[in-house]
Amino acid sequence: MYQPKKYKKKDPQYIYDFIKAHPFATFILNGSRILATHIPVLIEGNAKEFRLYSHIANHNEQFSHLKDGAEALLIFQGAHGYISSSWYKEKDISTWDYSAVHINVKLKIQSEKELETALQNLVENFEKDQQQPLYYKDIPQKMLEEHLPLITGFWCEPFKIEAIAKFNQGYGKEDISEVVKHLENQQCPMASALSEDIKRENEIP
Repeated sequence: MYQPKKYKKKDPQYIYDFIKAHPFATFILNGSRILATHIPVLIEGNAKEFRLYSHIANHNEQFSHLKDGAEALLIFQGAHGYISSSWYKEKDISTWDYSAVHINVKLKIQSEKELETALQNLVENFEKDQQQPLYYKDIPQKMLEEHLPLITGFWCEPFKIEAIAKFNQGYGKEDISEVVKHLENQQCPMASALSEDIKRENEIP
């Protein structure tokens, strides 16, 4: 990952919280070619020591390359958007603001029991805020028995972690406030989320 010093994030708690807040990741590994899949990835542990886990379908092209010890890359992406130079007080170069965490990992295939526990956690994580949640235990047993043999779960043990948050750091408060205003005026969920990230990073009320 390209990480200019002023945008680089090293705080373990920031990285841990970022992953929890943006669990839909890009899973990349090298097979007969470079392969990528977009999957939800959960984290367990704490900011100083954690591991990640997920699963893919067995008919996915990546499946034949899932092996203990294989290396892969997980990319977690935050809100992002175009920043027009026309928003600044003085002429400047337009850019793109964004945040991301890259984690290089080594894989370990889960046992059937570990996969079931992982799926229970996955469903719990995303169903708990629903008005009428449907948990793993509520899924018909026959459906589970038909589905489980078709997927493979795996652990991801991190060995390199990189993070970046490019949010107009170094610009004056007036310019940053203008960027926030223009993003909020777009009335777009992504732009609104980006504006909140920029305000938080630059301590703009």
